[in-house]
Amino acid sequence: MSIKQFQNYIDGKLQAASNQQYLPVFNPALGEIYAETPDSEAQDVAAAVEAAQKAFPLWSNLPAERRAAYLNKMANLIEQQAETLALAETEDNGKPLWLSTKVDIPRSAANFRFFGTALTHFASEAHYMETVGINYTLRRPIGIVGCISPWNLPLYLFTWKIAPALAAGNCVIAKPSEITPQTAYLLSQIAQQADLPAGVLNIIHGLGAKVGKAIVEHPHIKAISFTGGTRTGREIASIAAPMFKKLSLELGGKNPSIIFADCEWDETLATTVRSAFTNQGEICLCGSRILVEKSIYDRFVAEFVAKIQELKVGDPLDTSSYLGAVVSKEHAEKVMSYISLAQAEGGVLLTGGKRVFPEGRCSKGWFIEPTVIANLSNSCRTNQEEIFGPVVTIQSFETEAEAIAIANDTEYGLAANVWTQNLSRAHRVAEELAFGIVWVNCWMLRDLRTPFGGVKNSGVGREGGWEALRFFTEPKNILVKYH
Repeated sequence: MSIKQFQNYIDGKLQAASNQQYLPVFNPALGEIYAETPDSEAQDVAAAVEAAQKAFPLWSNLPAERRAAYLNKMANLIEQQAETLALAETEDNGKPLWLSTKVDIPRSAANFRFFGTALTHFASEAHYMETVGINYTLRRPIGIVGCISPWNLPLYLFTWKIAPALAAGNCVIAKPSEITPQTAYLLSQIAQQADLPAGVLNIIHGLGAKVGKAIVEHPHIKAISFTGGTRTGREIASIAAPMFKKLSLELGGKNPSIIFADCEWDETLATTVRSAFTNQGEICLCGSRILVEKSIYDRFVAEFVAKIQELKVGDPLDTSSYLGAVVSKEHAEKVMSYISLAQAEGGVLLTGGKRVFPEGRCSKGWFIEPTVIANLSNSCRTNQEEIFGPVVTIQSFETEAEAIAIANDTEYGLAANVWTQNLSRAHRVAEELAFGIVWVNCWMLRDLRTPFGGVKNSGVGREGGWEALRFFTEPKNILVKYH
């Protein structure tokens, strides 16, 4: 099998890292190297910043409609190349091809289209001072911004950052995960096909410890948008905060699914399966702690486990596979270590808990059974630490107050979902939950206009809608006094 070779995208050109070094890229479903990506360093980031500085005056002063046209052209090209991009995402990440095709690539196109459109409707404030004058607010692009995205939704989250930054008139230095670089490389080619001006978007591949750190440390990069682990987010903040950079950090989650006895049963059951194990549980929004009212606990557990046991784990190219491979050998080992930890903490395996070795081409891939664990206290490590894999715990509660207390008893606060037909309860519980996003009777139903992000150790700031365009701009108040 020939090895693919990816390249950086700097100043409108595809090129190797300055040191000519590469990192291996694995296909998780096969457990083998299929490509190599640049092992870039600080000098590559510096070259990208230099290109962005040259491009910024022209790009930032383009009329909004012109910038929007570029973003819409990129959306069109993503849609036209959807099949190629979906296959690349599955090859890189291990997720089922049907998921890449249905969710990841359409959403990536939607990100460019949404922010390209939103840009032309973005308005700022004016405040009238009776008999004195009028204040108005200008919002101007920051300049050069850094966008660092994770491996679990590679193109989906990469474009979620890049699109609003470009729409607002900034030039971008973007770093995809070195584990899943392929669709970011293909996006470089799409930028060329869209005739995006050189230097406006620069994509640098490599390790977080080298490329990510260089982006965060560079004095001319004035804002950082990062999605990833809480520990890395803390390190980024320690560097960026003393430099007074704007920060948007979307970090980890330990999300509860709260199920009351009056829920709509079939929809609740089906969606809880989906929220637990979509993308092998490798989504920061997955419901990893399932809390069920005691009166329905036994029935729910029995039917939930039965549905989980029907899910097929296997070749991501097989349309019947619900779960593909987890992203890497190291991540598979981490997930399996948490399953062992849960058992050591007194947890009872209701289903799953083992590696899967499919027959055929995927026999050496990194597959794990969907796993459900009961009989754990909420204070144990399994219920407190983000596992980020196909592992969920299930607990019972007796009262609304107890459900809220268990749900909030975590250092994270990204997302929660609540299942009840009682409208008053839905509003009460949603208000009391210490999470940035609460879904009632649904999960992952996204409106791109709404603020997205978490509280506590789940992050700082918000993405999405006007929040993103505000983050990527600086406000300037101007007061004009009447004569």
